Amino acid sequence: MVHTPVTQSAPQRLTGVEPERSSAVSSQHLVVRSTGLTKRYGTAEVVSGVGLEVPAGQVYGFLGPNGAGKSTTMKMLLGLTRPSVGSVEVFGEPFSPQRTLARVGSLIEQPSFYGHLTGRENLNIVRRVKHLPASSVGQALDTVGLSHAGDKLARTYSLGMKQRLGLAMALLGDPELLVLDEPTNGLDPSGIHEIRDLITSLPRTRGITVLVSSHLLSEIEQMADTIGIITQGHLVYQGPLSALREAGRLVVRVDTSQAVPAARELAAQGWQVGSVEDGEITLPAYNDDHVARLVTTLVSAGTSIYRVELRRRSLEQIFLDITEQAPPQSQPTPTQPGAPRHTHQPPWPQGVQHQPQQAPPQPETPHPVTAHHAMGQAARPASATQVPSHQTADQRPRGAGE
Repeated sequence: MVHTPVTQSAPQRLTGVEPERSSAVSSQHLVVRSTGLTKRYGTAEVVSGVGLEVPAGQVYGFLGPNGAGKSTTMKMLLGLTRPSVGSVEVFGEPFSPQRTLARVGSLIEQPSFYGHLTGRENLNIVRRVKHLPASSVGQALDTVGLSHAGDKLARTYSLGMKQRLGLAMALLGDPELLVLDEPTNGLDPSGIHEIRDLITSLPRTRGITVLVSSHLLSEIEQMADTIGIITQGHLVYQGPLSALREAGRLVVRVDTSQAVPAARELAAQGWQVGSVEDGEITLPAYNDDHVARLVTTLVSAGTSIYRVELRRRSLEQIFLDITEQAPPQSQPTPTQPGAPRHTHQPPWPQGVQHQPQQAPPQPETPHPVTAHHAMGQAARPASATQVPSHQTADQRPRGAGE
């Protein structure tokens, strides 16, 4: 057991919740598991040691500020960009484009399609490449609520309709895993509500596991069963959304002369002590049983307890605290008895600020959708620019597609 040193220095900032790999996640069948997933561009490490665990039959919310590394992580999970370090397992097997992607649907960053074709014609291209029956197109349009607009040109679609068309393409062939990157980005409230309802219904009605990213806490809160929070390329929390809601900060008031010895005793027994100041010991708390066992521990050690206070915070405040703090140091730290397990990530490189690569501007030309690599070698209309199927929005010429 590693002991956490305790001093009477200035109080440390406490999030009230620890990065974790909770038993609720690890005890279930995992559809996606990444280990030490890292991506570097030159000296910039934009994703660092991420270990995602996505349970089957759930909506997993991948939450983080813009630029935190969500899209890069998802691209690595789908084989769209190669990890610098780390590995990915999907459906319990090492990632393989041939085996894995036939069972996966994805929508990364923004949908892309032929604007001069109808929605139905765009779906038919994907259907033929995937050797699906003609009836699958109508079913996909029905699922996303586009039956009424299937015969309209895709370039006439509203932003919300384009998002739905992208979802329909991703859903063709009944994938077992759906990976969606900011699917409600830019939608009006009505469109957001419709897409959210569709996503939350998929595990229940179609048995599809969904991995969805967003920078909006309010969206993930309404969709996800399990969440992972990423900031500055580091996964700082992973576990049930319910556990995050219950997290708070426990403040124990003891005799001033006993504060440091009491904190050391707690650390020696695996408790994560946040700070010690003026006779107050502050540490994370998860539930009432957690509080009761902490009190028992201190009383057994002969500590005089004057007051115990559990301070709850809003989910928004917990999220802000987690994402605004510096990434945790790469060193083992004991877990609290009965609290979720956690995994510390290495620190963010000092002075490094990732700037996404930009392609030079090109004339606007339609290009086909990449339905999880399905369009790889498909025939292209003569009027369309041929774009390799593994390219994503940030690699294509600006203005190419809709």
